[in-house]
Amino acid sequence: MDVDEIDLAIIRELSENARKAFSEIASKLNLSDVAIIKRVRKLESDGVIRKYALIVDPAKIGYEKISFTGINVKPEKLFEIVAALKAKDYVKYLAITSGDHELIAIIWARNGEELQKIHEEILSIDGVVHIYPAILADIVKAEQYV
Repeated sequence: MDVDEIDLAIIRELSENARKAFSEIASKLNLSDVAIIKRVRKLESDGVIRKYALIVDPAKIGYEKISFTGINVKPEKLFEIVAALKAKDYVKYLAITSGDHELIAIIWARNGEELQKIHEEILSIDGVVHIYPAILADIVKAEQYV
């Protein structure tokens, strides 16, 4: 599918607020409501818009420590470790990478003590070689689309 400038403008509007009224987007882009609805439905059916999601502030629901943790693993254990980490509630994001670490996990913990226990638990998984936690200090930019 070819995504044009109008589609990108719609995506920008929805990324600011996925509940924004189509009429508001239409007015801003000088299009009709129907044109916006058709384009959004096409973006959805083509998989450009994959999901509408709720984004919460972890601290406001009791998670004071967030860690971006690089995880080095034995190659033959990679998929076993991925399966084990995917099952953990504290892992909010998990990716296989080609960089310095085989895995990157975003971990939410209620406090420093809980985060330390989580990191120790990850280190105890068979095949995990080392972890490299980076504790989130502040978010200076957060966009939800590419």
